[in-house]
Amino acid sequence: MATAHIEQTAWQPLGIVPGVALRLFGMRRSGNHAIVGWLQRNAPQGRSVFLNNCKPGQDPFRSFRGIEVNGTHAPQHKAMRNMASVTGEAGDGALLVMSYEDTSPAEFTGGRQVSGGFDESVLSRNVLIYRSFLNWAASLLKKMQGNPSYSLVRRNAILLRAMDTYTRLLGMVEMAKELAVTCISYDRWCRDEAYRADLLAELGLKAQDNGLGAVQPYGGGSSFQKDAKGAEELQTDQRWRQMATDAEYQSVLHLAARDEALTDRLSRLFPTDAALLAGVAAQTPMMRGGLA
Repeated sequence: MATAHIEQTAWQPLGIVPGVALRLFGMRRSGNHAIVGWLQRNAPQGRSVFLNNCKPGQDPFRSFRGIEVNGTHAPQHKAMRNMASVTGEAGDGALLVMSYEDTSPAEFTGGRQVSGGFDESVLSRNVLIYRSFLNWAASLLKKMQGNPSYSLVRRNAILLRAMDTYTRLLGMVEMAKELAVTCISYDRWCRDEAYRADLLAELGLKAQDNGLGAVQPYGGGSSFQKDAKGAEELQTDQRWRQMATDAEYQSVLHLAARDEALTDRLSRLFPTDAALLAGVAAQTPMMRGGLA
């Protein structure tokens, strides 16, 4: 009875009791929305609630930056005033997904909680989404280069700080069993249908549509292929090659290659990336003679 009461209290603002409740973490440009769209397509009877980009450290029911009900955008301001009036359409047993970007539980220590006062014990699972370093960094930098309000210094300050968070997220990925979290490699998710099916089973969802789906509009879609409609058209594993001659990207890689915490984790999770960065580290960033 106590557990039932806790769940009823936790879900009261939502107006429904979810069947599966997932909290997702992933760095921007790691396929977060593609994966969320896939989860929604495999929700029970297509019924789902998605709270996008919740603010870390705050109640997700009060800090989301977008909301979808049954795979369709819903009025955010109305949901902020009375969430149950918007989410009630999904009904009890629906899938709930709450996403957080550019953070993970590794960023929270002491008494500070990722979701503020929200009772985490009612969640079905925490999910960590991660992407190979070289492709992730290339995609994030390319995205920021398309924003004229970002100077070169600002772009790279954001990217370097994100690299620090990315490194700690990889640390959690390596401890997945101990932490009882589900980890989704975006790279493998894109190419391996059986991997996707196994993940759905692990998350308590029945496979109904295990394809990659359409390109999601969040974040402006692909930074490289603006006209792509289907996710299968995206060459997400080639982003580092497409940025290989970019001077900014090369500069970032020279720093990344010298970050031992990052390269150590990459050596186990993405050994090809680690090997390429080792080659970068063996080179001098500036021309012979330095500034002389």
